[in-house]
Order: sequence, then structure tokens, then C-alpha cells
Amino acid sequence: MNKLKYLPILVSSLLIVGMTYSCVDDSHLKNIYDPIANFEQLWKTIDEHYCFLDEKGLNWDSVYMKYRPLVKDDTQYIQLFGICAAMLDELKDGHVNLISTFNTSYYRNWWTDYPQDFRLRTIQEDYLHFNYLQTSGISYAMLPDTIGYMYYPSFSYDIGNLNLDYILAILYNSKGLIIDIRDNGGGNLTNIKTLVSRLIDHKVSGGSIRHKTGPGHNDFSEPYEIFYEPCDTTRRIAYLNKPVAVLTNRSCFSAANDFVSVMKSLPNVSIVGARTGGGGGLPFNSEMPIGWGVRFSACPMTSPDGGITEFGIDPSPGCEVHAPDSLLIQGIDPILDFAVERILSEYSD
Repeated sequence: MNKLKYLPILVSSLLIVGMTYSCVDDSHLKNIYDPIANFEQLWKTIDEHYCFLDEKGLNWDSVYMKYRPLVKDDTQYIQLFGICAAMLDELKDGHVNLISTFNTSYYRNWWTDYPQDFRLRTIQEDYLHFNYLQTSGISYAMLPDTIGYMYYPSFSYDIGNLNLDYILAILYNSKGLIIDIRDNGGGNLTNIKTLVSRLIDHKVSGGSIRHKTGPGHNDFSEPYEIFYEPCDTTRRIAYLNKPVAVLTNRSCFSAANDFVSVMKSLPNVSIVGARTGGGGGLPFNSEMPIGWGVRFSACPMTSPDGGITEFGIDPSPGCEVHAPDSLLIQGIDPILDFAVERILSEYSD
């Protein structure tokens, strides 16, 4: 094929496109990319809609004074993104993102400043011996001493009711159940209800949620209480009246944080490990004139006892345990070992 014969057509097309764009009034594009106007809009959006400014003791006006002088009329596109992202990092919130076609900002220090306390390879190789079942994103097996174990890495994996029936049927005769959610960054709140419904025999409170009603930092609706209902045990398998341990680390965030919050309120449940990473506000999405997306916490949630969950959930009393990398690499997980011993001490025929 002689590709050169297409060259005149290509050149003509490019000339037509160039002439077409030269005739378009692009003043609206200049208005869209106004660095100062975009910065101002972002600052105002957070000021009026972010839900934890007062709880975090953050003076948002002072943040404005810190970053506004950095934005000029000629601030370049990527520079503006960096300034805006740095301003959002002042919120210290993993739910806050600035989203463009070339980058997404993300505050990582909520977990990077803490020990990991987890190594999946150690669980798979040294405790499960690569012999485990897997469905709905959940890996599960019976540990020695007849203790059930489930590893659920993300609430983004939807839990099918039939899948959960099989999991609990296989683990049903165990002395207790370990639910390992370390490194679970959150996901779908519906999956919390599905899982919790198998672990309760009566309606329980899961805390409350409020919504923004105005631009003031404290303009919120009255709390709306969240409830969890038990499953229908005539149709589904439940796991009741046995000790349960939920394993946590700092990388448990958002929906995983909410799961820990409600589980901690149950009498037969121990939260074992490290304080979770928080993320107690439901995220909301907005958009800047430039077209960049903004995601931030807009609806605060509280635990069943009324506490703020944004800053994380502590382990149950006496159950804070850490798993140093030096031991994990040797095949020893102190958090899992502690949970096993606790279940054995609480189990009764």
C-alpha cells in the first residue's frame, strides 16, 4: 500500500482543523482556567461542605492565608494542582482527593506513619499452608484447635448470601471465629450489613449519620440512627453464641472502620490488633470550574456509643497487639496468635 498518497489529504485535514479552531471564541476557556478563581472555589467548597473542620481544630481561614499567595494569574496548570493538593492535605483525611486527567492526590500519612502489622504471605504460607477456600473475595479455612478463620481484604468485594452460607456452614463447628480485615481499605457499606446480620440475633445500633444542611461548619441535620438486622435463620446460616475476634491494623479505613465500630459494640466480639485508620465520614463529590473532581468527607458518622469514628477505633481493652515485620518474616503473626488464645480462653461447650 502506498501510504504517501494519503499525505495531501492528511495535510488538508489538519489545515481545516487549524482554521476551524482559530475561528472559535475561546474566552470561555480562559475563564475556566483562571488559577485564582479555581483555587477560591476549591477553598470555598471545603469551607462550606467538609464535615470535620471543627473536630480537627483546623482554622480553614489560616489555611487560605497560607496557600492563596502561592497562586498567581500565570500559575501553570500542574503547579496549580500541586498547590491545591497540598492545601487539601492539611485536612489529613484519606477520603479527600483532587482528581485530574494526569494525577489524583491522596493523603497517605494516615497509614504510612504507622507500622503495617500485617503480611499476607505469612498468613497464607505459615498458618493456612496455602490450603484454603475462597469465595466473594473471602479466603477461609479451619485453623488448628478448631478455630474458624476468614480474611476479607476489601468491602468492595460483594458478599453473596449463598457464598456466606457455605463459608459459615464449613466453619460452623469451630470454637470461635476470626475475621481478619487488616489492610481492608473499605468499600460498599451494604456488605457490612450482610456480614453483621450473620453474627447477631437481635436488632442492634450501628451508630448514626448526619448530613450537611448549610454552609456553616456546624450546620448539620439531626443524627439518623443506623440499625443492623439479624438474618432470617430459617433461610440463612448464622454464627451465634461463640467468641469472635476481628483483627485490625492502621490500614483498616472507611467501610472497614465502620465494620469495626459496630462489631466492637457486640458482647461476644474482641477487636484485636492496632487502632484502625479512621475515615468516619461518607465521601461526597464535587467539581471545580477547571473540570477537576474533588472528593471529601461530607457526612459524619458516629459509633454506637456516640463517639466520632473519623480518627479510628481502638482495639478492645487489653487487646492491642502489634506484629513487627521482624516476626512476620519469620512466619509469626502475634496478632493472630493472640486472637487464637483469646478465643480458646473464652470458648465453652
